[in-house]
Amino acid sequence: MIDLNSLDRDYTNATRDFQLEIPEYFNFAFDVLDVRAATADKTALIALDANGDVARTVRYSDISDASGRFANALRRLGMQKGDAACVVLGRCPEWYSVLFGCMKAGIISMPGTNLLTARDIAYRINQAGARMAIVAAEHLEKVEKIRAECPSLEHLVVIGKEQPGWISFQSACDAESPVIDAAVVGPFRSDDTMMVYFTSGTTALPKMVPRDFGYGLAHAATALFWMDLKECDVHWTLTDTGWAKAAWGMLFPPMLVGASIVLFDSKGFDADKHLDLIGRQEVTTFCAPPTIYRLFAQLDLAQYDLVSLRRCLGAGEPLNPEVIRYWQKHTGCVIADGYGQTETINIVGNFPGLPPKFGS
Repeated sequence: MIDLNSLDRDYTNATRDFQLEIPEYFNFAFDVLDVRAATADKTALIALDANGDVARTVRYSDISDASGRFANALRRLGMQKGDAACVVLGRCPEWYSVLFGCMKAGIISMPGTNLLTARDIAYRINQAGARMAIVAAEHLEKVEKIRAECPSLEHLVVIGKEQPGWISFQSACDAESPVIDAAVVGPFRSDDTMMVYFTSGTTALPKMVPRDFGYGLAHAATALFWMDLKECDVHWTLTDTGWAKAAWGMLFPPMLVGASIVLFDSKGFDADKHLDLIGRQEVTTFCAPPTIYRLFAQLDLAQYDLVSLRRCLGAGEPLNPEVIRYWQKHTGCVIADGYGQTETINIVGNFPGLPPKFGS
């Protein structure tokens, strides 16, 4: 496992010296998650309930264990390396167990946003020829509605509910061993397809964007030189799990450094509640879309405890300088804009130690 916490984060030095070696054989679940679980275990996820109270804390070793069980369950069902699975889950610990379990079994996960309609899900399944759908209970009826239209679909897995004709995620995992041998399932090349994201489809039908295993490791640059993440951080990114931004903010960069990740699967958006939770959970690094910062700027930020924040990030569109200045006045943090695409890691941004360009 690469130790990012020991690397020089100075951007000027990095432009001269930083080189990331992507090994020929690499699987993020085995080579990062499992190694951290065995050698530097700690709290990985802080899952909050609807009131913002801590419902569960999950360690890296817990995710390693659960993902191994799910990988074995996938293999028992006859899923083969290279098969695809459509995944529609909220911001919950099971999302990690599913994605890492798919990685360990060589299954190509296709995360989808929770706003997908039944027709959207059918489109994605048929485009990829997916053999499996893995969804939260709230999406179960959507899949039932279109399953006859998806000839490739063989297996249905539901999280959090027993349903006739569906495989219970928890029951399937409980029946399996957490131990899975990478050599038996693999080998995994770093250029093997790991995940598929779909573009937003704003100008045409959504397009598949395959990401290989090396993509996860390449996010070391995102973690170091834009997010400035450290092992001691409590990190919170506001995004739906179906967008590639979740790979940036909830998955690869924070897990590469061993940070703790806040999960708040709220229905709708309550600006007051989110600002309150930053203080209650002592969040140190925070990332949100510019729209959210604009909503925050409409409130009196002096009434909130935001002292724990040390690094704040924005992505998705330019953020007006007035909001950045107001946030800086009350937090001491300049919101660092960053830019990338579904197809990339972070490629441009306001980096630590360099003068920020407001509104860029």
